[in-house]
Amino acid sequence: MLGILRDCQSCLYCETRQQQSLPTDSVGQSGMGLLTIIRKVKRNEREIRILLVGLDNAGKTTIVKKLCGEDISTVSPTLGFQIKTVHRGGYALNIWDIGGQKSLRSYWRNYFEKTDALIWVVDSADVVRMRDCEEELHKLLKEERLSGATLLVLANKQDMKGSLSVSDIEKAELKLDTLDAKRHWAIYGSSAVTGQGLDNAFDWLIRDAGSRLFLLD
Repeated sequence: MLGILRDCQSCLYCETRQQQSLPTDSVGQSGMGLLTIIRKVKRNEREIRILLVGLDNAGKTTIVKKLCGEDISTVSPTLGFQIKTVHRGGYALNIWDIGGQKSLRSYWRNYFEKTDALIWVVDSADVVRMRDCEEELHKLLKEERLSGATLLVLANKQDMKGSLSVSDIEKAELKLDTLDAKRHWAIYGSSAVTGQGLDNAFDWLIRDAGSRLFLLD
């Protein structure tokens, strides 16, 4: 498998929008319906809107930087949100990286609109907060506006000593086997530092979301 840095250099590039603070007003409540999908097909945008969330310090921003081949030696916590567009496999992945601090989680709902894929990042080494991680994820999945979104769970920091296995996180911790049968989901082990698992995980996300959104291309 190509290393993640080589992959970034050869077949994708990134665009960055300046980090912004979270708004206080909620957006509209309607979900991404059939008309939105048809609009995407007609315009042939081949864009996938991705919401990247998880508890603070899970490694969300580092993952995005790694995908883009950027320096990850100094990464500051995301206090608001930032948007990166990653071009990969013929798709433009518009990744909305949202801050995960407890004080910011109530604002996550402002970004649910028209979400095609949801990436939930887990700190596999943070055993103490795993219950909190489970509760926040299942709370998100009850949102109507996210009901049709592809779900990718990244069991991050697999390179750290004492991290939980992907299997333990899937079943014992996050209870992913209890999700609605209609939900498209997958879990991959990853390391934002080494790039482990990121290629396979994002390739799966593109295949799953792309096959639904651009079926009529």
